[in-house]
Amino acid sequence: MPQAEKVEKVEQLSEALGKAKSIFMTDFAGLSVEDITRLRRELRKAGVQYVVVKNTLARISAEKAGFGQMIPYLTGPTGLAIATQDPASPVRVIFDFRKDKEKPAIKAAVFEGDLLDQKSAEAIRNIPSRQVLVGQVVSAIAAPLSGFIGGLQSMMSKFVYTLNAIKEKKES
Repeated sequence: MPQAEKVEKVEQLSEALGKAKSIFMTDFAGLSVEDITRLRRELRKAGVQYVVVKNTLARISAEKAGFGQMIPYLTGPTGLAIATQDPASPVRVIFDFRKDKEKPAIKAAVFEGDLLDQKSAEAIRNIPSRQVLVGQVVSAIAAPLSGFIGGLQSMMSKFVYTLNAIKEKKES
């Protein structure tokens, strides 16, 4: 690869890493080109970029983007799943993909700026998506409010029934 292409690749990767909410480092050894293409397609649907790049260029890009803690994990065949929207989406897609295959294995991850080992990175898949969390918060807020509204409504109807009973008593 000519020097200008390497510089451009490092710039592109550094920019992508700088915007990332999470970066999952995977070992894709043993996957065919078709499998990697299918994995890329699935990750793209989830808003995740999957990059296979030489480790030397990845190390330079990681250092440049301020992710020096990634460098020890950039050995062997490494693919980077870079998420800019939902930080937990790469691990979910990878585990869905692994139902058919044993690969790719997750080496480590940088999640919201913190370095996670393999076990911690894989545990992220149990975190609900952003939409589910928002729904849970909204329902937790709405439950007491609906109870309060129900109580007010009950008091209002009792008040109306009482006024109605007084009116009927005075009429008779």
